[in-house]
Parts: sequence; structure tokens; C-alpha cells
Amino acid sequence: MFSRPLFSATLRQAARPVAQSMARPAIYNRPTPFLTAFQQRLLSDHTKKAIEKAVSSAPVVLFMKGTPETPQCGFSRASIQILGLQGVDPNKFAAFNVLEDEELRSGIKEFSDWPTIPQLYINKEFVGGCDILVSMHQDGSLAKMLEEKGVLAPLEGSESK
Repeated sequence: MFSRPLFSATLRQAARPVAQSMARPAIYNRPTPFLTAFQQRLLSDHTKKAIEKAVSSAPVVLFMKGTPETPQCGFSRASIQILGLQGVDPNKFAAFNVLEDEELRSGIKEFSDWPTIPQLYINKEFVGGCDILVSMHQDGSLAKMLEEKGVLAPLEGSESK
């Protein structure tokens, strides 16, 4: 499986705070208790667009800790192994290392409203995390979904007539 370079500079730029006026006391810079949890969680437009671009970059997209070649957590490793066992075509797969960019790491959780990483998207649709992948792999629904979406690698030795 291949890893595509992360657009960390784009996300890092979106994470930079807007310059505050020097005359404004620091007490006004604190978040107000009147904001709802939803209002505090809003992604910047720039971050949202960057994540949407990443999700659109391939039919199968995995946001993970590490790379497919060197996963940095057991859940990411298990997700890569499941996708490999299912026969996902490497040409239709992209992985993004959330450890390279803190804005991506927190932003993807808000984008999907899913608290954990790894996160799998198939044809721009959020599927779930490692626990969901394991469950779907065990009950056969992941194989069916991947086949329906046309993201499996062609079988070796099979030729089209």
C-alpha cells in the first residue's frame, strides 16, 4: 500500500491564530462559557476543505497513526492488515499520517464526529474506526462493501475476455 505525503503545511497554516490586538487584555482572549460545545468544535473552513480534499484523493482513504509500511499503533496496524487481507487495490488507496500534523489529528475527529483514529473512508463516505472494520471483516459485510464499490485489486492470473 502507498502513503501519500500529507498536506501539513496547508493545515498548519489554517491552525495559526489570528493576530490579537496588543491593547486587548488577555482575559478577553479566553473562551466564553456561553459558547455551546458545538460552537467550540467548529472547524475552520480551510481545515475542512483540506480534509475534504484528502478524503476525495482516492476511493479508499485511511487516516492513521504512522504509514502503511510502519504503523505507529496497533489499531492502525490492524486496519492496514484488514484492508490488505480484503485485497484493496493499492492504486485506489491513500493513507494520511495524523502524527505529522496536529491540526489534521484533531480536525479529522471533528470532521467525522468520531473520537478515535484510525478512520476509514470509502468513496468519500465515513465507514468507521478499527473496531468497526474488525466487526465488518468478521461478518463479511466489509468484503461485500469493497466489492460493490469496485476498490478490490484484480485477481492475479485472471484475464478479461
